[in-house]
Amino acid sequence: MRIILAGAGDVGFHLAKLLAYEKHEIVVLDLDEEKLKTISSKLDVATIKGNSTSYATLEEANVSKSDLFISVTSFEDTNITSAIFAKHLGAKKTIARVKTISHLQKRERKQLRELGVDEIISTEMLASKEIGRLLSNIGITDIFHFEDGKLTLLGILIDDKCELANKTLKDTAYLNLDNDFITVAILRNNETIIPHGDTRFEIDDHAYFIATESGVKKVLQFRKQEPVKIKNVMILGGSEIGYKTALNLCPNYNVKIIELDKDKSFHLADRLPEALVVHGDGRNKELLESEGLKHMDAFIAVTGNSETNIISSLLAKEQGVSRTVALVENVDYVHLSQNIGIDTMINRKLIAADFIFRYVRRGDIISIASIHGVDAEVLEFFVNDKSKITTQYLKHLKFPKGAIIGGVVRKEKSIIPNGGFRIRKDDRVVVLCAKNKVHEVEDFFK
Repeated sequence: MRIILAGAGDVGFHLAKLLAYEKHEIVVLDLDEEKLKTISSKLDVATIKGNSTSYATLEEANVSKSDLFISVTSFEDTNITSAIFAKHLGAKKTIARVKTISHLQKRERKQLRELGVDEIISTEMLASKEIGRLLSNIGITDIFHFEDGKLTLLGILIDDKCELANKTLKDTAYLNLDNDFITVAILRNNETIIPHGDTRFEIDDHAYFIATESGVKKVLQFRKQEPVKIKNVMILGGSEIGYKTALNLCPNYNVKIIELDKDKSFHLADRLPEALVVHGDGRNKELLESEGLKHMDAFIAVTGNSETNIISSLLAKEQGVSRTVALVENVDYVHLSQNIGIDTMINRKLIAADFIFRYVRRGDIISIASIHGVDAEVLEFFVNDKSKITTQYLKHLKFPKGAIIGGVVRKEKSIIPNGGFRIRKDDRVVVLCAKNKVHEVEDFFK
């Protein structure tokens, strides 16, 4: 595909990095020459210095021949305008990043499509949805459901009480006699390991499994801890992400928001009658404690200051809060979360880039998931009658190293396949693979 990317900031850079793995023809537009130098020195992409709302710049980028035009600059108006211009000049599909939540309403989406913006994404909306997903289970590092839960990807922390600790995968075979789960990845000291039989589970590892419904129960029992049910949630920061998160959570949780700005506090109280809004400085330890921090089941820090979010989340952890989520602007911080004691750090730009990346996937991909901190992706494929994956038993396929077929759903039945299994037409297959192996994996399902 020929893809033109407007914006060489964090979203643009991360997206270009993902696209570079796919060997697409990529052109990056930006007015900042230093950003363009950085991106071209690290990635195999073409760059053009210029304004993406300029017809001359778009024509220089040969936008009329592009399969996809993506505008992810920091300016919403620029993104919308350049997407409209690109469409009128012949781009096949356009995507624009927006901040205004009203643009996501059905009516405005329709109007923007008529103007030439095929898809719009909001980093704030995506981040709030991700936070909601992360609160769905306590004691689990991450969780994704496929085919209505017939297969589940879940991660757990290996501590000294865990039954897997200090054992190899071979050593733990007795725990999986029914073959209803498989270990697909281990995160250790920021390094992603695609495991094999001799790989050992070490204390403080984050291990990830794909499991059937019965397998999920077994994996959860490894932790030897009772699951904690979330009821009380404190949100630090009444930003658009904070507001949207509270709006999503209020129907199911008791939500308290701490906001520094007095006017914004009153505005939030009007918009969120089901939440308790407190005007105060969330950096103040005494305030958080007086508002019942130690009685919270989850703490979500989404102020505009990354350091405030990190420090307050560490305080919440010290007070015994089961789940902590911190919003950070520095992409490099994301991998540090589990090492310093915070359950999850999220970066809205990375979330947005991963979401947009779905539009350029090849093969019959049903869904895609990224695991926080793990340098791998989880893909769900629908198998067609021409797919190379159906030609031989799995043990005879030269499936890429760095990729694992974790599960198959066939006619409502979930299966954890072994080497003697053969995939058939109409199967749905869940694969975990290193990001630089995605291109090779997709070839098996085209």
